[in-house]
Amino acid sequence: MSGGFYLDEMEGAQSIKMLKNILFHPQFIMILFIINLVGTIYGYFWYGNQLANTPLYFLPFVPDSPTASLFFAIFLFFILQGKNVPIIEALAFTTLVKYGVWAVVMNILTLLINGSLSWQSYMLIASHGAMAIQAFLYAPLYKIKLSHLTIAAIWLLHNEIIDYVYDMMPTYGSLSDYQNHIGYFTFWLSILVIILVYHISVKKQNQAKRLA
Repeated sequence: MSGGFYLDEMEGAQSIKMLKNILFHPQFIMILFIINLVGTIYGYFWYGNQLANTPLYFLPFVPDSPTASLFFAIFLFFILQGKNVPIIEALAFTTLVKYGVWAVVMNILTLLINGSLSWQSYMLIASHGAMAIQAFLYAPLYKIKLSHLTIAAIWLLHNEIIDYVYDMMPTYGSLSDYQNHIGYFTFWLSILVIILVYHISVKKQNQAKRLA
């Protein structure tokens, strides 16, 4: 039993090492950079109608998902240069997870209310789910400190005010009757994401410093 368990552990460790070698290979990072950059451009295009009717001073805070993927594309660009920019990493990690999860939940909620989804909605579920997953996969490369997370947290919570106080949230037709509930859910999703990023990145950074 112990021998079999040891072999399983060895195989698991080798699989993780192989996955890291693929994820952190410069060519793979370049492909992911291009995918995120294209996704960002498409995302801003998707928001086109809403942005056309948005006051200029709210523009940076309306296209949440494409801005999240833009932060991640910038992070990947600097990683390819062998550099870390922790504030970008904090913004990418928090926004990718928040808006990735948010969009998946909103589309599932739409499915429950309407009984069906368009193929575009299923595409949104897949792409936004991938956004959140990639944020976690690259967590070992982040150098986020508490100060960086604090700025990212202000960005997240400020966005809630813009979306739900100034009514700039993305338009999800059948969900408009639930805007107050969605705003409440989104606030607590932000808090959960901030706590999660603290434990995954900031706390580990502090522990690594103490052990060094």
